[in-house]
Amino acid sequence: MEKTKLRKPFFVVNPKSYLYGEQAYALARKADELAARYDLDCMFTAQLIDLPHIIAECPHLIPCAQAMESLVPGRGMGHILPEALAAAGVKATFLNHAENPLTVHELAATIARANEVGILTVVCADSVEEGAAIAQLHPDVMVCELTSLIGTGQVAGEEYMRGSTEAVKAISPETLVLQAAGISSGENVYDAIRFGADGTGGTSGIVAADDPMATLEEMFAALDQARTDFCKEA
Repeated sequence: MEKTKLRKPFFVVNPKSYLYGEQAYALARKADELAARYDLDCMFTAQLIDLPHIIAECPHLIPCAQAMESLVPGRGMGHILPEALAAAGVKATFLNHAENPLTVHELAATIARANEVGILTVVCADSVEEGAAIAQLHPDVMVCELTSLIGTGQVAGEEYMRGSTEAVKAISPETLVLQAAGISSGENVYDAIRFGADGTGGTSGIVAADDPMATLEEMFAALDQARTDFCKEA
């Protein structure tokens, strides 16, 4: 199965386990509306049980699992089967997030399985050095976020964003780089693209905001402006 082609700049809405059920659906519908309005690619992660509903209701989103594993059809009770995700319409998966790390062996095996079934891999690293090492596995997207900044509302500076992006691109030029830790405003979104990222997104900066829907609107508007100012690709 052919993978979805991501256009730059792209956005990721990642509610983790903060939202589920109707709250997750409402945020997904808003993200879907904004993705259509601005013609921007937006990945939306959700609990596995919520993804089919989002897939059915939100045609402009790229549905994204929060995890996947390398097993093949057969034995594997309680694990996440790549073929099942693909059959349900899931187009991408996060891997190796700080809250769900993988061994190098399992990460490499899972990336290979994702490639087999046509699922984009969004792989996390928490330092320039780890990003460079994981880039050798040629994931579709690298998330270069400092673990210490996750959920804090503090963003990495220009030096880290540019350095980590360049380190990945030097090894895997086709890998897209997402800078996302601490993103909580339109200004943060704009700066991430200004500092060389291919995409950005947020979790607590959206779901814990006083008005999550308005914050998401602000972020999409900023991404649209950054596309105009800094991206050659639409």
